[in-house]
Amino acid sequence: MIRRAAVPVVTALTALALLTGCGGQGGSQTECGIDGCTITFPRSGEAAVSVLGVEARVVGVQDGIAQLEVAGQQISVPVGGETQVEGFTVGVESVTDTEVVVHVRA
Repeated sequence: MIRRAAVPVVTALTALALLTGCGGQGGSQTECGIDGCTITFPRSGEAAVSVLGVEARVVGVQDGIAQLEVAGQQISVPVGGETQVEGFTVGVESVTDTEVVVHVRA
């Protein structure tokens, strides 16, 4: 009985942490929810975002592969792909001439 009551509380606290744990700067847009944060970075510029306690930014894009820096580590993620870094799953949803859309979840 206690276990059933704890599930909604844990879910609500996780959602609150995710919603308050995202913030963008430099032209990026961040939307957070229960399933993580979706960040829309401008393709050019020095936009960085603090997501769930770590900083993320786009380093560059070449041949459909985004070079990202997450928590101080450089990673390469193809569009539609994802990878693990510092306990987070980082995926690239899309790349256009003007923006890079990245999804980060714990």
